[in-house]
Amino acid sequence: MPSNEKEYNGILFDQLSILERIEAVTDDEKALKQIAVERRQIERKLYQKPLLVSE
Repeated sequence: MPSNEKEYNGILFDQLSILERIEAVTDDEKALKQIAVERRQIERKLYQKPLLVSE
């Protein structure tokens, strides 16, 4: 479990990188649609307001 918001955001960026690598090597339309769904979910977590922890 991430101990702070910076670490959590790093994990989300890693997940986005994985999706980009998979997207680059697939032509399967179903897979591309699912990648788009996963990307939106990760981005929603990444750009949430308010912050996870109050400073």
